[in-house]
Amino acid sequence: MYEEIADRFLASIVAGDTGALREIYAPGALIWHNENAPGGGTEEGVDDNLRTLRWLSRTVRDFRYEEIRRDWLPDGYVQRHVLRGALPDGQRIEVAACLFATVHDGRITRIEEYADTRGSDPLREFAAAQRAAR
Repeated sequence: MYEEIADRFLASIVAGDTGALREIYAPGALIWHNENAPGGGTEEGVDDNLRTLRWLSRTVRDFRYEEIRRDWLPDGYVQRHVLRGALPDGQRIEVAACLFATVHDGRITRIEEYADTRGSDPLREFAAAQRAAR
């Protein structure tokens, strides 16, 4: 039932197609991440999330999602996957994650993403180095 939106969502992220992602997200959608806030997490709106996803698709070489497993829920889906690729310096990254997507009227209204923070450390360190170099 939600397979088409789940497939389009991942393909749009990998392609860096923020226009397609904006169409997949409902207006006012919220995206919560467990990262960067021990014991808390952070929530962002669509615009902030699109900036992050655009940066990810432009920064990570050979960017891909693998080991994708999904379970369908009455109002969306749960997806487990491993994000793989390499930073511009060649450092390989591998981030295991799980997300819960809530879908209403064919659009994602909320995502709650739980990522292995140790696996995403190289991404955060690279982003911090980029910000410091500006």
